[in-house]
Amino acid sequence: MTDTSFKGPAIAIEGVSKAYGRTVALRDLDLQVPWGQVLTILGPNGSGKTTLIKILATLTKPDAGSVKIAGLDMKRDGQWIRQVIGVVTHDPLLYDDLTGRENLRFATRLFDVKDPDGRIESVSRQLGITTRLDQRVGTLSHGWKKRISLARALLHDPPILLMDEPESGLDQQALTGLEYIVKDESRPSRTVVLTTHNFERGLFLGDQVAIIAKGRLAYYESTVNAPDPDTLRDTYVRYVGVAS
Repeated sequence: MTDTSFKGPAIAIEGVSKAYGRTVALRDLDLQVPWGQVLTILGPNGSGKTTLIKILATLTKPDAGSVKIAGLDMKRDGQWIRQVIGVVTHDPLLYDDLTGRENLRFATRLFDVKDPDGRIESVSRQLGITTRLDQRVGTLSHGWKKRISLARALLHDPPILLMDEPESGLDQQALTGLEYIVKDESRPSRTVVLTTHNFERGLFLGDQVAIIAKGRLAYYESTVNAPDPDTLRDTYVRYVGVAS
């Protein structure tokens, strides 16, 4: 399934709010992400970034507002939305008692991946995880778990990637692989939403950059027009009140 079978933007969010008890995570958020674009989201811990990724990933539901992914309405089409997104969160979404390969095989069955062994081999080479595939995930470091989590997100070649601080725990080799995935020219229509605390990497990877502060979209700009990292950091402090 590719984005050409859908109408409208890759992601359309209107008036989304979410609270956990008395703590408001998102407040009346509006956002659109066109096909083929990479949106970098900056914001401090507790700003709502992770909640937004979880909502887009169908891992939690908004209290108000509407969300459409690839033209599919989240309230009605959650099952289909999960087929067109790849997700990387702080939780690697892996089974510790299984090996990396077993985890990936399980994911290929969930997504009905054709030639699963070939696809696992291809993605594993891309991310440099082949030597660790037959170890139990519970014995691996955070960085290796993150790499396998990235592989899991890519197995079904989704047209939309959602990644919450994907660089966390990665070494330079893995960071290079991550950059290739996000800026993969062989997938010009793939849409990516990622959160990060790294201003330089966020500007490098993104086509647009946004700042979320106190659950609201405080800043949104094309990286073509966005300031250099130092000036962006000053803008960030102006909206957020503290450097990330």
